[in-house]
Amino acid sequence: MKQILVYTLSLMAACMVLDMHAQTHSGGFPQDGNELRWKLSDGGRAIVWTPGTDIPHYDHVEMTGEKVSMVLRWGVDADGAFRCERSLVFPTLRKIPNDTHASLVWRTAADIPSTLSVEGMSLDREKVTEVRFDGIMTVKSLWNVGWTRSGADRKAGYEPEIEMVRTFFPSSDKLLTCERYELVNIGKRAFEVNIPEYCCRYVTDPAKGKDGSYYVRGDIAGTGNYYLAPGNRISFDVFFQAGKAEDDVIAPDFGAEYSARRSFIDDSIAPALVLETPDSILNSAFRFAKIRACESIIKTKNGYMHAPGGEVFYAAIWTNDQCEYVNPFYPFAGYDKGNLSAENSYRLFGTFMNEDYRPIPSSIIAEGDDIWAGAGDRGDAAMLACGASRYALSSGSVETARELWPLIEWCLEYCRRHKTADGVVASDTDELEGRFPSGDANLSTSCLYYDGLLSAAYLAESMGLSRDVSREYRAEAERMKTAIEKYFGAEVSGYETYRYYEGNDVLRSWICLPLVVGLDYHREGTAAALLGPEMMTRNGLLTAQGDSTFWDRSTLYALRGLFCAGYSDEAYAFMHDFSAWRLLGDHVPYMIEAWPEGAQRHLSAEGGLYCRIVTEGIFGIRPTGLSSFTLTPSMPSSWGRMALRHIKAFGRDFDISVSRLPSGRLEVSVTGPGISPQRHTVLEGGTLKIVL
Repeated sequence: MKQILVYTLSLMAACMVLDMHAQTHSGGFPQDGNELRWKLSDGGRAIVWTPGTDIPHYDHVEMTGEKVSMVLRWGVDADGAFRCERSLVFPTLRKIPNDTHASLVWRTAADIPSTLSVEGMSLDREKVTEVRFDGIMTVKSLWNVGWTRSGADRKAGYEPEIEMVRTFFPSSDKLLTCERYELVNIGKRAFEVNIPEYCCRYVTDPAKGKDGSYYVRGDIAGTGNYYLAPGNRISFDVFFQAGKAEDDVIAPDFGAEYSARRSFIDDSIAPALVLETPDSILNSAFRFAKIRACESIIKTKNGYMHAPGGEVFYAAIWTNDQCEYVNPFYPFAGYDKGNLSAENSYRLFGTFMNEDYRPIPSSIIAEGDDIWAGAGDRGDAAMLACGASRYALSSGSVETARELWPLIEWCLEYCRRHKTADGVVASDTDELEGRFPSGDANLSTSCLYYDGLLSAAYLAESMGLSRDVSREYRAEAERMKTAIEKYFGAEVSGYETYRYYEGNDVLRSWICLPLVVGLDYHREGTAAALLGPEMMTRNGLLTAQGDSTFWDRSTLYALRGLFCAGYSDEAYAFMHDFSAWRLLGDHVPYMIEAWPEGAQRHLSAEGGLYCRIVTEGIFGIRPTGLSSFTLTPSMPSSWGRMALRHIKAFGRDFDISVSRLPSGRLEVSVTGPGISPQRHTVLEGGTLKIVL
């Protein structure tokens, strides 16, 4: 059978357009829907784009299951036709060298509609009418059948006669991606439709595979000749799968695979941790962020491992992406595989504790078979201590706390031993791994150590340890608080804020971290710097003043910090516009890693960071025990109410509702099964102590 057409040039153009867009839209956000391409649908459960004059347009989106990730590069060309290329990533099929990037990755631009025969002719002149995404990609388009060659007929044109609905998603638990093509006869005549037998199979070089050769194959299921009367519909399925050369090829069941993906979205993710605010964009962006944060968990030979993704980072874990960013979110979402992956990551890193306090690796890679430490000590122990202690508290499990305690103790002691003469924590780099200067000691590492100390003190008390333990951690936190102010506090670019390292003379986005961890010496100046023209762009904060690079992670931390510091109105305006651009703009619907690096990959841990703006920023939840937390609502003045439903943290299932009273005070209620209903009033900016 002849090769299926490959639309390489249009997909190269997709990447170019996306990068050009990032460069040419560097300042300000679109205002109240202006320039927003997509719209909310189905009560905010989906986003929909109806192509019009805004073509050509190209984008890419990632969807992930336990054994496969699909990065769908797709677009609508200038003629209105759909184009796509699939990047299929199989994290447990390892290549040589078996390093961070060793997942088997296979790209195919197979053009399935071009293989169909309708009345002995091809489908022609496609016009996409709708693109829909809710964790599953659906594309609707209209087609003509064949082509009458006379000039008069071409000029007159034809009414479309076939509607096609394409569906794309990954398998939940197999080395498999799934597509369905549904044809609907919307014309006035019947058609004979021939769906061809099709199988393409590739075998990789055995010398390049850890386990020898791998196969990748694509198959059409539902081949044959069909009679399609007006108003009737038929469908067929396309599967791409991979495996070791000796593995048996599976015969997938599309219905079962679709039900599993739908169940993950609608049953596992949607009902827990539901945000209710007057802002439908925030509510939906939060829902989508939960999907991306929870879907990207790979089942490896060494247990579940959360994967950043982006066609690069799978079957591996990092002290920042997993241990610091996303793991503390999972208890709130109540997603079992998320919690399993979190505890597995801490367990794996715990194997590197050592009596000599040598640095812990930055990453455990290749399903746990190797490590990566190419950037030296990035402050990894501080990242671990901060994330693991918050996770243990939020888990509500004393067993989990006891298991993680030795790692938390070790990491805090490592940081203490690496304090400089100025009392701050030294590290070789930071989470940006040398992309930007960080000096011998950076603000990030010391802030994370400070936060880890406070959480460890609360955890020690919850575990019933000697009071001397929590007392010493709090005393050390006070010493760090003083040292951070003395060493990092500075005037930078006219703002009373923080320098990121000694000698730093331009604003850096990570000056937000003191606000996140509750340090308020330079609260006003830092907020002004973060919101000022030196740092702000349509895509969030620049990494450094005067540069053009942006990383969503620091923007997401900054938004959390602004809410934590009480700048609810300013933070809300920023968050609304940023969320609208990410959810409904030109590159949707998730938070991204960076630009220009990685072409704005939809990395997964950033979804967890987005959700933590809500849990820890807007609602101000700070775990203080296995069944307790402080609550500092930071509700925008334009809102009368907000709620977070079915919070699963602390081993419970509870709601928090906040309403503005005529007096201006806030009324807070905490309710849930097995919890005595609590109702409190608090001043704006006030803090409540909640015990479940």
